[in-house]
Amino acid sequence: MDGIVTDVAVGVKRGSDELLSGSVLSSPNSNMSSMVVTANGNDNKKFKGDDKMDGAPSRVLHIRKLPGEVTETEVIALGLPFGKVTNILMLKGKNQAFLELATEEAAITMVNYYSAVTPHLRNQPIYIQYSNHKELKTDNTLNQRAQAVLQAVTAVQASNAPISGTTVSESAVTPAQSPVLRIIIDNMYYPVTLDVLHQIFSKFGAVLKIITFTKNNQFQALLQFGDPVNAQQAKQALDGQNIYNACCTLRIDFSKLVNLNVKYNNDKSRDYTRPDLPSGDGQPTLDPAIAAAFAKETSLLGLPVAAVPGALSPLAIPNAAAAAAAAAAGRVGMPGVSAGNNTVLLVSNLNEEMVTPQSLFTLFGVYGDVQRVKILYNKKDSALIQMADGNQSQLAMSHLNGQKMYGKIIRVTLSKHQTVQLPREGLDDQGLTKDFGNSPLHRFKKPGSKNFQNIFPPSATLHLSNIPPSVAEEDLRTLFANTGGTVKAFKFFQRDHKMALLQMSTVEEAIQALIDLHNYNLGESHHLRVSFSKSTI
Repeated sequence: MDGIVTDVAVGVKRGSDELLSGSVLSSPNSNMSSMVVTANGNDNKKFKGDDKMDGAPSRVLHIRKLPGEVTETEVIALGLPFGKVTNILMLKGKNQAFLELATEEAAITMVNYYSAVTPHLRNQPIYIQYSNHKELKTDNTLNQRAQAVLQAVTAVQASNAPISGTTVSESAVTPAQSPVLRIIIDNMYYPVTLDVLHQIFSKFGAVLKIITFTKNNQFQALLQFGDPVNAQQAKQALDGQNIYNACCTLRIDFSKLVNLNVKYNNDKSRDYTRPDLPSGDGQPTLDPAIAAAFAKETSLLGLPVAAVPGALSPLAIPNAAAAAAAAAAGRVGMPGVSAGNNTVLLVSNLNEEMVTPQSLFTLFGVYGDVQRVKILYNKKDSALIQMADGNQSQLAMSHLNGQKMYGKIIRVTLSKHQTVQLPREGLDDQGLTKDFGNSPLHRFKKPGSKNFQNIFPPSATLHLSNIPPSVAEEDLRTLFANTGGTVKAFKFFQRDHKMALLQMSTVEEAIQALIDLHNYNLGESHHLRVSFSKSTI
């Protein structure tokens, strides 16, 4: 019986005898005989362990069938994505190990995950199950090397120092890299969804969790792999690549975090190990039909990832940018989605004293052609905005949700409505509903318009164009200061004085200035064009 553990499904049963070298496992079970360890630690005495085979959860996990040369770091790395690892015991001669996590919940998540995805170390399948023991008490003198590795990993987790390498030598302890990548997307001319990220990164290994957010006016994501080695491979292969040709560039770093805490499964965050999570309020999950259509559409645009890690083939088909722009312009329908579907946004927490259909038309018009705006009669801090197509509503939502407009942080979500209804003939709705279908101010009406290349998140720096020769820097500074903000910097383009960059002191001031001054008449039949810039002065 010594050393034989029956092969059982992961996390279902456990061997009745777990063999330990040079350690004492404390257990709540009264029928456990204590273990005697001789000075050299070789004299294994075995527990007469409980033979219940009940597979009750424990924060100590028993790992079997380990490859011969596997290191402590590699075993610890298996547990890191799920929480803090508090102890480890390697049984080298038996190709087994015990791993203790800080909480039972972390251990349960790990076992559940690896019951769906077979864990591998060095390309060899291994087996993970709950141990009979509730806690791992190791003799530190006999377990020094493992303790040193654990301390180093813990120190790195605490200090957030960048780390590299996945092997351990006796002299230098180099902990495993973080399994979490931080991804920034530059030149985001086209919305990048959580599903697109999952599709690209899962080519390199099991993706456990993704969180997306906007920070410093940039779309960012945190993405957690099951194994730090996969994170390293994905970073090497994808850093600097474009998702679509000439746009949506991936900038990838290792995160200081080693585990992500995902509370909701929706279009902003997802924990693939816990399908039971709620979707959270205020952030609806994408309608399944829309999600399916998005998946179809991204495959239509083509997202083949470099098959060989490190190979520098682009991530997209050559004319994907054109296809993306065409889709955004509504010339390519999203497969499976009727043209009217998913085009209406619900905007809430508006400043009802200040907001007008015109101001919403101007701001949302930066990201698509606004067809209709309706401020709700009974709830004037909310409005419905109908865009020309589903891509434009996605784009406006990803860029404007959480931005400040007239002093209030606005929420932008997809509405259940298919269209915005106009008031009945002869009914006065106090100007709360407006049809902008025939507006001359649509930025994306012309196919292939330059405006497709100039879609950026709201920023403090504005791009001005269509400036007549007679208008000087001072005139523009005064004009923009009159919107209630502070002009921090100004610069005409060297080659073309029709264009300039102007920097306000905050993003909120820039949003206000764009709403007030886009299409402002500067005389000589020149109407000022204002958009957000990716540059700073």
